[in-house]
Amino acid sequence: MTGVFITLEGVEGVGKSTNLTYIQSKLNASGHPVVVTREPGGTEMAEEIRHLLLQPRSEPVSEMAELLLMFAARAQHLHALIKPSLNAGQWVLCDRFTDATFAYQGGGRGLPLHWISNLETMVQQTIKPDLTFLLDLPVEIGLERAAKRSELDRFEVEKKTFFEQVRNAYLMRAEQEPDRFAIIDASVSLSEVHAQIDKVLAEKLGVKAE
Repeated sequence: MTGVFITLEGVEGVGKSTNLTYIQSKLNASGHPVVVTREPGGTEMAEEIRHLLLQPRSEPVSEMAELLLMFAARAQHLHALIKPSLNAGQWVLCDRFTDATFAYQGGGRGLPLHWISNLETMVQQTIKPDLTFLLDLPVEIGLERAAKRSELDRFEVEKKTFFEQVRNAYLMRAEQEPDRFAIIDASVSLSEVHAQIDKVLAEKLGVKAE
């Protein structure tokens, strides 16, 4: 018996945290207790790697080092949390996964996509999300929202062009795998975003709105 693997993706400021909590509540209410996690991170060791990745620093970070650290954290996350949970029949809800690597390190950093694909195969083997919510909105709106937070991490201080490339890479991924991706217009009101999510949960997973 295997569980269901759901991920949330999007550029900065799209409202992933808020909507992750909403999706968790809908799944719990429908009788599907869910393991909630995030990337990079999710386990003690992977969270330590997350700190290395996100901490602002004066030393320039190699794009290759960044990519390998992402997959090192993912390998541990899969080994210690995601795989055991899915094998136990649990539902897993994850804030970002490998689509973020294709978007940020591939689209944003410009690393060859086949490098990322090769690492994906090595680390994940056959594991992929069953459903991915892509929260999408214009980059300038997302950056305005993100700027209202407290301290920005190493990625959040990137320029607008970087995030435009990230957004485009996300949309390209969604176009390539339309059965897995559900694009959510995150520029509208929160109630309208939730209505879109409800529709996807009902259609894709049979989770009905209350």
